[in-house]
Amino acid sequence: MTGLLQIDAATMARLVGPAAATDVLSEVLREGLDPEAGPPRTALPVPAGELLLMPAATGSHVGVKIAGVAPGNPAAGLPRITGSYLLLDGADLRPLALLDGAALTELRTPAVSALAVRHLTPDDRRLRLVLFGTGPQAYGHLEAVLAVRELSEVVVVGRNRVGARALAGYARTLGALARTGTPDDVAGADLVVCCTTAREPLFDGTLVAPGATVVAVGSHEPEARETDTALVARAEVYVEARAAALREAGDLLVPTAEGAIEEDHIAGNLAELVNGLRTPSPERPRFFKSVGMAWEDLAVAGALYTAALAL
Repeated sequence: MTGLLQIDAATMARLVGPAAATDVLSEVLREGLDPEAGPPRTALPVPAGELLLMPAATGSHVGVKIAGVAPGNPAAGLPRITGSYLLLDGADLRPLALLDGAALTELRTPAVSALAVRHLTPDDRRLRLVLFGTGPQAYGHLEAVLAVRELSEVVVVGRNRVGARALAGYARTLGALARTGTPDDVAGADLVVCCTTAREPLFDGTLVAPGATVVAVGSHEPEARETDTALVARAEVYVEARAAALREAGDLLVPTAEGAIEEDHIAGNLAELVNGLRTPSPERPRFFKSVGMAWEDLAVAGALYTAALAL
């Protein structure tokens, strides 16, 4: 194949699903990739919002995502997240493929969460999921969680009631018992997933049961958070990488600034979980905070490219 291969969102959906993307991330971590070595993202404020530059490299591939975050877009019927991903050959830096950056983000972020869920939740029983959010990431997380765990119930909590009912309806088409609910439903949850644009806590963290798992992916801004100090202080905390979380995770940085936790409150990173170096405690809530990292985009983009060549 010659020229630059273009992989759009529809093609991505056919090539690599949530379960396969989760396995790809697990494999690169088992092969020794160190998330702590990942370069920080570059964030540039622009009139429409924020422009993000996220480069990464492995032996086989190099890549960079250029993403836009435009908070005003949804009101105009446009996506909040935009962008493109350029994949290059690792040996000679020849451009190989151009991928839909927003669709790549919608695939890899739920896969990261699903990988954490795989290691932080029990696999011997069905789980009750409380899902905050009604946008593309909420749909992606529902599919990704269903790819790694059986669910007894899905409770959708959203500011947009129509959107919440639509997502619950979609969950039912996937075979899950589903309904809409309120933030207090976290009291009976085995798993809470937050994928919103909220800048303030979504629920009372004291309601989360010991042994339950909370995943938050909504923000990479130091001042924004989806969970409160009460939850973070009592939880066993896991992150993609300590360095990235301590730069960008408002869910951790705000409690740290308040003096409720120290930087060493983080129990482990994703690589340590995957490689069995950390074992979650059943006596405390588990909290996984994701900010999104460039190595994740590169791993999934490489898998998409390989799958496309095999067609």
